[in-house]
Amino acid sequence: MKFTLGWLKDHLDTTADVAAVAEAMTMAGLEVEEVHDPIAALAPFTVARIVSAERHPNADRLQVCQVETVDGMKEIVCGAPNARAGLTTIYAPIGAYVPGLGVTLVEKPVRGVVSNGMLCSAAELELAGESDGILELADDLQVGTPAAGVFGAEPVIDFEVTPNRPDWLGVAGIARDLAAAGVGTLKTPAIATVPGVFPCPIAIRIEAPDLCPVFAGRLIRGVKNGPSPDWLKHRLTAIGLRSINRLVDVTNLISYDRARPLHVYDPAKLVGNEIVVRGGQAAKDTGQPEHLIALDGKTYTVAAADCVIADAGGERPIGLGGVMGGESTGCSDETVDVFVESAWFDPIATAQTGRSLGISSDAQYRFARGVDPASVVPGLELATKLILELCGGESSEIVVTGQAPANPAAFAFDPGYVKRLSGLDLTQDRIAQILTDLGFDVARGSPWSVTPPSWRRDVEGPADLVEEVARIEGFDALPDTPLPGVGALSKGVLNPRQARVRIARRALASLGYAEAVTWSFTQRETARAFGGGDETLVLENPIASDLDCMRPSILPNLIQAAARNAARGHADAALFEIGPIYLTDRPDGQRTVIAGLIAPHAARHWGGTGEDALFSLKGDLMAVLDEIGAPTGSLQLVQGQNRDWWHPGRSARLQLGPKVVIAEFGALHPRVLKALDADGPMVGFEIVLDSVPEPRGKGTKARGAADLPNLMPLTRDFAFLVDDAQAVGDLTRAAAGADKALIETVRVFDVYRGQGVPEGMKSVALEIVIQPREATLGEAEIETLSAKVVAAVEKLGARLRS
Repeated sequence: MKFTLGWLKDHLDTTADVAAVAEAMTMAGLEVEEVHDPIAALAPFTVARIVSAERHPNADRLQVCQVETVDGMKEIVCGAPNARAGLTTIYAPIGAYVPGLGVTLVEKPVRGVVSNGMLCSAAELELAGESDGILELADDLQVGTPAAGVFGAEPVIDFEVTPNRPDWLGVAGIARDLAAAGVGTLKTPAIATVPGVFPCPIAIRIEAPDLCPVFAGRLIRGVKNGPSPDWLKHRLTAIGLRSINRLVDVTNLISYDRARPLHVYDPAKLVGNEIVVRGGQAAKDTGQPEHLIALDGKTYTVAAADCVIADAGGERPIGLGGVMGGESTGCSDETVDVFVESAWFDPIATAQTGRSLGISSDAQYRFARGVDPASVVPGLELATKLILELCGGESSEIVVTGQAPANPAAFAFDPGYVKRLSGLDLTQDRIAQILTDLGFDVARGSPWSVTPPSWRRDVEGPADLVEEVARIEGFDALPDTPLPGVGALSKGVLNPRQARVRIARRALASLGYAEAVTWSFTQRETARAFGGGDETLVLENPIASDLDCMRPSILPNLIQAAARNAARGHADAALFEIGPIYLTDRPDGQRTVIAGLIAPHAARHWGGTGEDALFSLKGDLMAVLDEIGAPTGSLQLVQGQNRDWWHPGRSARLQLGPKVVIAEFGALHPRVLKALDADGPMVGFEIVLDSVPEPRGKGTKARGAADLPNLMPLTRDFAFLVDDAQAVGDLTRAAAGADKALIETVRVFDVYRGQGVPEGMKSVALEIVIQPREATLGEAEIETLSAKVVAAVEKLGARLRS
């Protein structure tokens, strides 16, 4: 929204300059975007008069002019075709910055003749108008007159209007708030009634009251249209609008002055004597949607939800209500009668029409935010007054069809609520004054009864009134009150699950994984490949066609992210994400998962590829489980039971008992990678955080006492024959449990299949680290401990290899 300082002063009696006005607007909640002061930009430019103009000796299209300027007589080289003796124009001295060219003038020869300045065109000064030559001004202007005064330049304020304040889309509404804030005195002229001298010959019929509940209009006959007077042109061009003709310019002026959009029709171009307001409809003969050629010259297809203005008994569309008029009934310089429309269109329907058709007109912008319903007839009266003054003619009586939406209802308000909610200690008189200045009707009683004005439909309760009082009194007046003490310091706000998520995030980052944040949705076909895709998890309104289903696993998102990295030259990826997965559409169907993925595509090296990525991944998985407090010593490693997106021979799961699955890990199946257009191999894991039991006892950040035995450890090696399908982890857990007090570590240092080992079996060699605590162990004690280890392992079906 733009307006000039002079325009504002038509409604506000103030001596404040543009900087003070912009500051007051900002403090009152009006977000000022820019203040453009053309007076400062035009300061170097003044009126000059050409005394003589001779052809340049070295160029046919240039003239050497002797110019009378504020700096005396100057010789200036000019290429404008209209440069001639006696012409009054604008002079730019050496050193002036010319905004239209973006250059600063310097003294230099032009084809051998030094030009001591410049004679300017409208474009070079960024003024509206023709730019075929230099400016031609009135001969009665005095040489040296500042250009800013000649063109009526004045500062322009541009600010952002929030959607809840459509009244700020009119200069009168801005002046009202500034007057309440103490910048000046409101003096918006009252709108006088213009009596009609004959009945309006055009009837109005509303068939879609949900789209347009009220429609008013009147005919003005005998008008003389044409170019607008200079004051009206300057007012519109100063804020970036193009002057069209008097009738259209009047509607644009009122739209920006009073936030009341209007529209004018040429009655001679109407078919019939009735205007019909309806929804869009299909053509009766073809069944195709109807079309409208709008004032912007484009053809639009009208839908049933769009508000259509029609003539010919409702058959021919001539406009889109609240959005744009039609080309067929537009006013031109030949217009002698005019029908002026003032209506109220539903904001939601208007916004949807503009969005669906891609139209963003001034009228649509205002109606979509909610025009004041009480301005329908006053806006029409103001337009009538201006048209009669500028175009002459005589007006008919006003015809109004329908009923405007009811004004906002009154509600109770306790003035003491201002202090309770904002801390501002204001008197009741001050509170009442602020609300009254803003247009609220205040009935002081116990409690007060406050009625919002018709243009403030965003005010619905006492809290809104407190906001208005605080805004006008000044947010800088809010007291600075410290919060009351809360006693002991907080011991933290994270629950155990949140704390585990933070620990896991840090652990994976320290292991070299990069965190990914992906959508909680995926393609339904992808979801089906990972055990999901149920109908109840399909989105009704997805943000994209390939994100139409809630994800049953994080892994497909990580696979696709790794594939995108590889396509951009970063094939060796290690990613993780912690977030939700969705098994059903019920609250208990959501799980929190810690997922990791490695795409092992290291650069070629003579030393080989190093450790198998799967074993590296398993080590990372166990490290994360240790960090979050999972009972890793009790976890069972189970192979052959992973779901089908895992590689059947290179995957396993960790579980507590037969039912509680803590994690799955391994290589991803090549079939799945191919379906996701990802190059393998890739290995990954998923930890179901909900299944990990919380550690016993209260967690603490303090470290435990250091365990530094003063006795040397000793080792013993054992080799067991075991079934080839037996998990080695089962053996290590059994051996470690033989004597938890003395056995510190169990390591697998060899697995052998081949000569000397029966078919279908393997030899697993374990190193047992024994740590004495109180005294050095004797041979008999070591033998007893060894027997315990052998017995514990043999319970699993293994036997000591001889």
